[in-house]
Amino acid sequence: MSEQKPYRVLLYYLYVPIENAEEFAAEHLAFCKELGLKGRILVGQEGINGTVSGTIEQTDEYMKTMKENPLFSKIVFKVDEADGHAFKKMHVRPRKEIVSLRLEDDIDPNVTTGKYLSPKEFHEAMKDEETVVIDARNDYEYDLGHFKGAVKPEIQNFRDLPDWIREHKEILEGKKILTYCTGGIRCEKFSGWLLKEGFEDVSQLHGGIVTYGKDPEVQGKDYEGQCYVFDERISVPVNHVNPEIVGRDHYTGEPCERYVNCANPDCNKQILCSEENEHKHLRGCTYECSASPRNRYVIENKLTSEEVKARLEAIKPAYQQ
Repeated sequence: MSEQKPYRVLLYYLYVPIENAEEFAAEHLAFCKELGLKGRILVGQEGINGTVSGTIEQTDEYMKTMKENPLFSKIVFKVDEADGHAFKKMHVRPRKEIVSLRLEDDIDPNVTTGKYLSPKEFHEAMKDEETVVIDARNDYEYDLGHFKGAVKPEIQNFRDLPDWIREHKEILEGKKILTYCTGGIRCEKFSGWLLKEGFEDVSQLHGGIVTYGKDPEVQGKDYEGQCYVFDERISVPVNHVNPEIVGRDHYTGEPCERYVNCANPDCNKQILCSEENEHKHLRGCTYECSASPRNRYVIENKLTSEEVKARLEAIKPAYQQ
């Protein structure tokens, strides 16, 4: 039996009315810092959404304190073991919405949301030929991993999802709709929005991909690739039955699950690439980004102008084809 790791990462959310979110955020930040946690928490009038890391003792105390607050007694914490902190700092920020579809008439998941499916129910529902599975995440999250046969909306921000669905409405008409996201929070609103748009049979994976991967019966089956997470881990494994790599290297198309940010600060696009190709292309997602005078890879590695010129000359032919 493997030894328990000394740290944990907690992922959680709850849609619950919070009065004076700014005041609560300031008080909660002080509490988290006092405990020694690190992470990112968003607080709004509609609820709380957070990921924090800390030692077993620190995270135990955090979960205990939150559960003792009647406001947050229904929070479900998704817990991952870790070797160290998953964040560098602790932030608690007030927001108008904890997740946003930028709707004039926003969705309250406590009033309108899709049917919850357990991991086992979701896995069975995916097999139905009359079902369409919609990934409610961004395109770069999908590229790293997704459910087999899931539809990929070509979006870079969650708020763009309604427009994409309206433009591709025909794929959903007359179908049973399943939605999923990382931990469930985005699907709470998205599935509710689908119902308000007139779609009748809408269900969501309760607890998201993270819960699906931890379910002892399903064990992440038929999820392809890794799950993108918004902390320094970048990705976590999901499928413990029939895993495979679906991510593809930005430069070569070879199997890859390693994400980096483009070194051009004016771009900062996330791309999948091997260490070898990162060095070869100066971590630029295009030739222009590789050649940017502000290229962070060049600055971090203190490359001389001659070294930069040589690498740019070596990769230039590939961009001219």
